[in-house]
Amino acid sequence: MGVISSNKIINTDSINCQGELKVTLALTAAPDIISNPTDIVLVLDRSGSMSGEPLEQLKLGSNTFIDIIEEATDGTKDGIIGNGSRMGIVSFATTAVQNTQLITSVADLKSAVNGLNANGQTNHADAFTKAIEMFDPSSQNAKVIVMFTDGKTTVGDDPAPVAELAKSMGIVIYCIGLIGADGIDVSVLNEWASDPDSTHVAVTPTAADLEELFANLAENILKPGATNIKINEMVNPDFKIINVLTPNFGTADQINDTTIDWKIDKLGVSNTESAILEFFIKHIAQGGGEKAVNELVTYEDTEGNVVTFPDPKVQVNCCKTDFEEPLPDPIDFSIGACVSELTYDLDNIVLEGLGRTIRFNTTIKNVCPNKRVALGVYLYELNDDDEEFHRGTKIFTVPAHTCEGCQDVHFNNITFVLPEDLSLNNCARMCCARNLRVKTIAHYID
Repeated sequence: MGVISSNKIINTDSINCQGELKVTLALTAAPDIISNPTDIVLVLDRSGSMSGEPLEQLKLGSNTFIDIIEEATDGTKDGIIGNGSRMGIVSFATTAVQNTQLITSVADLKSAVNGLNANGQTNHADAFTKAIEMFDPSSQNAKVIVMFTDGKTTVGDDPAPVAELAKSMGIVIYCIGLIGADGIDVSVLNEWASDPDSTHVAVTPTAADLEELFANLAENILKPGATNIKINEMVNPDFKIINVLTPNFGTADQINDTTIDWKIDKLGVSNTESAILEFFIKHIAQGGGEKAVNELVTYEDTEGNVVTFPDPKVQVNCCKTDFEEPLPDPIDFSIGACVSELTYDLDNIVLEGLGRTIRFNTTIKNVCPNKRVALGVYLYELNDDDEEFHRGTKIFTVPAHTCEGCQDVHFNNITFVLPEDLSLNNCARMCCARNLRVKTIAHYID
C-alpha cells in the first residue's frame, strides 16, 4: 500500500507572543495490496446535512478512491478489484444500510455510491455495526473501515464501544471529517479511529476538498511500504525549534534553529506501521497574528511515494504586558532660527542625600485581562542581627492589559535611592557592603 497517510498537527491553535507549542509529524505505511489482499468498507454519511454539493463531492471522492484501489490490486483498470481484495459500501443516516457486500465489481460499487440520497439524522453506531458485519472473521485478508462523516451523532447508541469492538477484531479504522453545517467533533473521530490519531484522522473544511482527500488516502496503495525515507522539516523563521523528541522510527537531527532532518530506513514493508516525530517550537518574532508553522516540508523515498503534509496555522497573540516606573517629566524647549547660542535655566535640582541607585524588575503572574493591579514594593536594610530598617516604599497602579486570557505582566525599573547617611556601617561613603531586603505585594484593584 505504500504511504497511506501523512499528517502534521499542533497541540493548540493559539499561543501568546514568545509562547511555545508542540508539533507532531506522522506517517503511516503499509505493504503492497497485491501480496497482502485487503477488504475495505467505505462507510459514507448521507444525512440531511450532506444535501447538495457535499454529497456530490463525496460521490466524486468515493469513486476516485474505488478507481485507485482497483488499479492497485492488479495494475490495470479492468473494472475488477483483483488478487483477492474486495470492497463494500455502507451508507448511513438515521439508520445504516449495507448498499453492497464485499465485492470486486467496480461498476456495482460506483452504482451504489452514485445512488445515495441525503436525508435524515446521523447514526454512527449503526454505521459501524453494519460495516463490522460485512467482514468474514475467518478471512485472512487485512480489514479496513474508512468512515466519512460531516456531523455529530444525533440518534442511536454511543458509537465508541462499537468502534472499539471493531479495532479489537483487528479492523483498522480511518475517519474522514467534513466541517459541515452540523459541525464536526474531531475528538470523537480520534476516539473511533485506530492509533495514532495523527495518521488515521483527516478533517477538511470544505466539500470541494473531499475528492483530493479521498485520493490522497488511496493514491499510494500501489507501492509496497517505503524505504530510505528522508523528511526535511523547516519551520517558519518566526519560530525557533527548542526541543526534538526521539521518534519511534528512525532518527531526527536538528540542523539549526529552524530545520530538522528525519530519516527512516523502512516503514510498512512487512506490516502496517506508523512513525511519529514530536518537537517543540517557540515564537520569537515581535509581531503577532495568524502564522503558518511550516516554511517548507520535503519528502522522498526509494519507492517514489507522493507525500504531502498539511500546513497548520497558529494564532499568536502579542499585546502590551510590559510596564515600568515613569521617568521624571522632561523639559521641552526650542532654539530659534539663525540663533547660534542658547542658555536655558533648568531650575533647581535638589540632592536629597548622597546615595546609591537601586532598580528592581518584577513579574506579576497570571493577571487577567482588563484588570488593574496594585503593586507595593518595600525596601529594608538589615543589620548583623537580621533586624530590618525601613528604607523606602513605593506603590504603583499597574495598568490593565487587553490580551486574550490571563498573562504574566512585567513591571520594570522600580527605582530607589539609598542614602549613604543611613548606612548601618561606619566607613567611607559607598565603600561598604550593605545588606538589603525587598518585599512585594500585589492585588487586583478592579
